[in-house]
Amino acid sequence: MTDGRRARGEQRRAALVGAAVALVREGGPAAVSHRAVAARAGASLSATTYYFADLDELLAAAGAELAEQWAAHARAVAARERSSAAQALVDAVLPPGDDRVLRGHYEHLAGAGRLPALAGAYARGRAALDAAIAGLGLPWPTEVLVALVDGAALAALSEGRDVRAHAREVVARVV
Repeated sequence: MTDGRRARGEQRRAALVGAAVALVREGGPAAVSHRAVAARAGASLSATTYYFADLDELLAAAGAELAEQWAAHARAVAARERSSAAQALVDAVLPPGDDRVLRGHYEHLAGAGRLPALAGAYARGRAALDAAIAGLGLPWPTEVLVALVDGAALAALSEGRDVRAHAREVVARVV
């Protein structure tokens, strides 16, 4: 294969993964199908089966990309100057966006455990997220810090509160 063909193939594969990522974010893991990914990427249906052996492999690639994006976001937050530890932790754990984005984030995380390929990708990516959260320099285990923010966010979503404000308030009481 020539370098040009290889590059185009890598670009096409990345576009398919990007489409799967967008579908997971918008509609949860159940929204990902070969047909939906191909349509979203502007590719033929056969492209999804050419680049991915099955839907599990495609979901695993999307999960790995989602986990890396989440960790990259947390690393960027940890690298910035911050006004408070609570603000930094909430900003690092929660993805950017409004409450609609946050609701979608938690809905897709809850559904990920039903799909071994996606759950495995998230489990493998968790170390990078934990390392980024550890970069905040807080004296608690990273899994406790993430659970604190996740719990506050889910409580706010279920009670119709402003998610970020509620999470900051809860986290500030602890840190």
